[in-house]
Amino acid sequence: QVRVEESGGGLVQAGGSLSLSCEVSGRTSERTFQFRAMGWFRQAPGKQREFLASISWNGASTMYGEAVKGRFTISRNNAKNAVYLQMNTLKPEDTAIYYCAADGSTWGGPSSSPREYEYWGQGTPVTVSS
Repeated sequence: QVRVEESGGGLVQAGGSLSLSCEVSGRTSERTFQFRAMGWFRQAPGKQREFLASISWNGASTMYGEAVKGRFTISRNNAKNAVYLQMNTLKPEDTAIYYCAADGSTWGGPSSSPREYEYWGQGTPVTVSS
């Protein structure tokens, strides 16, 4: 069983920063996490899920959604089975539930398509006040 767990969400003022973490656990995932691309998505109330960032299995390639390009940075630490999302210059429109996801296949590059990701966390809320 693969478990994906996000942490680090909270309340922050506009212009501030927040860092999200995502840990992947479970016997299978511990063996294969380092071979899976990872992604971050978010969903605000009444809106569709939005792609934010993705990183290849080895961290060599990244991809960002237009809304967060230049403000958010994705990184990973395969030794800790963890992926991170550093969020800077936050805006009220960044308020949403933030989800981490693991690619269903191994050795993949970054992807913006939710269909590529098989394992999802429960999400962590981020609220940006104006």
